[in-house]
Amino acid sequence: YQNLNSVTGKESYESIHLSEYPKVGKTDKELELKMDIAQRVVYLTRAMRAKENLKVRQPLKKIVIAVEPGMREALAIMKDVILDEVNIKELVILEDDSEIVQKSAKANFKSIGPRFGKQVKQVAAAITALGKSEISKLEAGEEISLSIDDSELTITKEDIIVISSEIKGWAVESDGTVTVAIDKELDEQLIAEGLAREFVNRVQNMRKGAGFEVTDKIKIYYSGSELMIDAVELFNQYIANETLAESLQQSGNENNGFKQDWEIGEQTFSINIEKISFKT
Repeated sequence: YQNLNSVTGKESYESIHLSEYPKVGKTDKELELKMDIAQRVVYLTRAMRAKENLKVRQPLKKIVIAVEPGMREALAIMKDVILDEVNIKELVILEDDSEIVQKSAKANFKSIGPRFGKQVKQVAAAITALGKSEISKLEAGEEISLSIDDSELTITKEDIIVISSEIKGWAVESDGTVTVAIDKELDEQLIAEGLAREFVNRVQNMRKGAGFEVTDKIKIYYSGSELMIDAVELFNQYIANETLAESLQQSGNENNGFKQDWEIGEQTFSINIEKISFKT
């Protein structure tokens, strides 16, 4: 304290034990909003991954997010942070969830029964026939007019029950004001990248288990199923960069004591790592 204060001269106290506790500064509301929206999107995405059995290391093609107008700017600013955290290639922001959720409506008889009496069946049929735009208007708090027996009847949000279903190939989760959808379809490139990431994870675990220093360069020898071999070859440079590997060689014979067999789903493979010793 005394050494620092002799330079800054900010405090008049001779000892830190005589000084006052620092006062809490103002909170940054904009930063709080940015972090809140990012955390909510990440939480919903991870929940969908778990439900759909999509591993965190498996890259996905696209995430689509629908939020209220006041959140869109913060979401756009946090875009790169979110993509990195959820391991997805592309993020799209929507004004509403109509593009990622299929919606239909049915009558809330507790509401329409007392109001429409003998016409309740006709009103219920008209509610079932409502389209996407009409349902969206009701959800937003607007009123809709129905033509029943040459008369105009008005219905509100309380008169309907909205039924939501996911679009084929997508998983959707919402916490009320944030709706997130992820594209579940995996092409060959994404599958290969996911396997390469798993391969890196196994090598890193082996480095740690072998007691290598984080700066040690290594050689990697590997063998395994055809799909695994193809993934390693396709992402050879990525694997080398992440693991500090000077070389990756396909071989099943080397075993210097740091060899291990692995399984990822239906893929089986072996990895052998060797530390490179530099002569001085």
